[in-house]
Amino acid sequence: MSPGAAGGVVPTLDADMLVAAVPDLGGIARVEARSFRQMPGAHLRFVDLEELADAIRELAAQGRRGVIVTQGTDTIEESAFALDRLLDLEMPVVVTGAMRNPSLAGADGPANLLAATRVAISEGARGMGCLVVMNDEVHAARFVRKLHTSSPGAFGSPLSGPIGWVSEGRARLNARLESIPAVMPAPTADVRVGLVTVALGDDGAHVRALLAMGIDGLVVAATGGGHVCPEVADALGEAAGRVPVVLASRTGAGETLERTYGFVGSEIDLLRRGLVRAGWLDGLKARVLLTLLLRRGITEREAVARAFEPWGGGTPAG
Repeated sequence: MSPGAAGGVVPTLDADMLVAAVPDLGGIARVEARSFRQMPGAHLRFVDLEELADAIRELAAQGRRGVIVTQGTDTIEESAFALDRLLDLEMPVVVTGAMRNPSLAGADGPANLLAATRVAISEGARGMGCLVVMNDEVHAARFVRKLHTSSPGAFGSPLSGPIGWVSEGRARLNARLESIPAVMPAPTADVRVGLVTVALGDDGAHVRALLAMGIDGLVVAATGGGHVCPEVADALGEAAGRVPVVLASRTGAGETLERTYGFVGSEIDLLRRGLVRAGWLDGLKARVLLTLLLRRGITEREAVARAFEPWGGGTPAG
C-alpha cells in the first residue's frame, strides 16, 4: 500500500518491492518474488484463491521449501482458511500482511514478512496446513480471526491461542494440528452463499429475501449456541428445504450446540428442520467451506454434513 492520488492508500507495491523492503531476507533464505494479483483484500473472490492454490501446487511440485502469500488483512481469516481447504501439502504455506501501511510510523509489513519467512523455512511448519503469521505470532488458518480494525495485534485465535511464535530469529511451533482432508480441486461453478447474523427482534424477512434472490446456500450465525426466534426458525426451515443451510454461532468462540436446548428456535429444533451444524467454525469460515463445497457440486445435505464433521459439526449423533 502507498498513498493514492485521491487520498488514502491503495495497493501499488509489487512482490519485488515488498521483498526489497526487507534486506535481512537474503540472509535466511533465497526468496523468489512473484506478483499474482494486485488488489485490496476486500476485492478477492473465490476464483482468485482457487487459481492461487493451483499456482502454489505448481511451486510445491517444483520442490520449493515453502510459500508465503502477502495480502490485505481484511479477508486473511477467510482466504487463509480457503487455501487450507484447497491445499493438501507437506510444504508450509504462510499468509501474512500489514496492519500499518508504509506511510505510517512503525509500519509492520517488513517485520511480518521476515517472521513469515522464518516460519515458512521451519521444519516445524511442515504438514501443518496453511498458517497465518502476524505480529510474531503463528496462527492456524482454521482458528485465526481478525479481532481489531487497526491494531498491529489485530489477529488472534480465540479457540486455541497462537500455535507458535517467532523469537530471536527462530520459529517455534508448540502444537501439532489434526490433519483434515482438503476439498479436492475440481471444475467449479459460480454460486452465491448468504451469511446472516441473527439479531434481537429479527423476523425472518432477511432469510426469505435471500431465498428470493436465488442463493445456492446459506450460513446463519445464530445467537448463543445456535438459537433464533420462532419466526426466524420458520424461515430457516423453509430455506433448508431448498438449499443447504449451516448453523453457526455469532459469538466467535465455542461450538454450535447439538442437544442441550429444546425450545422452538433452539439448536435441537433447527437441526430437526434440516440445518447442518458448523461445529466450531464461525460464520465466516463456515461460509468459506460451504461455498467451496457448492462450487464443486456437493449440494446434498448429507454430503455437506459429512464435510462439516471434522470441525465438530454435521448432523446430530442420534
